[in-house]
Amino acid sequence: MAAYEQTLDRVEDYFDRTATKTWERLTSDAPVSKVRATVRAGRDRMRDIMLAQMPDDLAGKRVLDAGCGAGQMTAELAARGAEVVAIDISPSLVEIAEKRLPDAYRDQVMFTSGDMHNPELGDFDHVVAMDSLIYYEAEDIGSSLARFCPRVRRSVIFTVAPRTPFLMTFWGVGKLFPRGDRSPTMIPHAPAKLSKAAAQKGAPGALREVERVTSGFYISTCLEYRA
Repeated sequence: MAAYEQTLDRVEDYFDRTATKTWERLTSDAPVSKVRATVRAGRDRMRDIMLAQMPDDLAGKRVLDAGCGAGQMTAELAARGAEVVAIDISPSLVEIAEKRLPDAYRDQVMFTSGDMHNPELGDFDHVVAMDSLIYYEAEDIGSSLARFCPRVRRSVIFTVAPRTPFLMTFWGVGKLFPRGDRSPTMIPHAPAKLSKAAAQKGAPGALREVERVTSGFYISTCLEYRA
C-alpha cells in the first residue's frame, strides 16, 4: 500500500495546489487553447460513455462519484435521480463542484474530500471513477476493485490510459526525467493485466473493456467491473 499512498499524496498535492485553476477552467465553458479543447471534448465523450453503462433512471440508486473533480459527472448522476456521494482527494475541487451543483439537486448529493475507498461512505449500486485511477499501478487498481467489491451491488465503471505504443513511449520517456513539480504520470494498462491483478487481490468479478476515446492529447479507455 506504500506505493498507493505515495501516489495518492502526489495526486492530492497536484490537484489541490497546482492545477485547481486549470481544471476549473477546463471543466467550464470558458475559452481554452486548441490542445485543451481536444481534452475537454474527449472528457465530455468519455463521461457520456460511462453514463451510458447505467440506467437512464437512477431514482432510488446510490452512486459513488469517486474522484468527482469539478462535479460534471455528479450533476449528471443527480439529474438521473441518483443519490450521489461525490468525493475527491482535492478539497479545492470539491468546493468548486459543490458551488456548481444546481440547487434542484442539493438534497441528492453529499460532497466530501478524502480517499474514495473509505468504508464509512457506505454501500453503493454503482461506482464511477473517471480518470481517478489513471496514475496507479495495476496492483493498486486490482486492490481498489477488491476494496469496492463487497460494497457495490452492480458495477464499478472506471477509466485507464490504454497500453498503446504512443502512450508507452510517452510514459517511458517521462520516467527519465525528475518529477519536480510536474503532474503525476498516467500509467498505461492492458485490460487483461488489470483483470488478473483484480483476481489476485480477491475481486472475483468480471472486467470488460467498454470503449476507447482518442481526442487530441486525451486518450482513455472505459472499463466496467461487475462482481
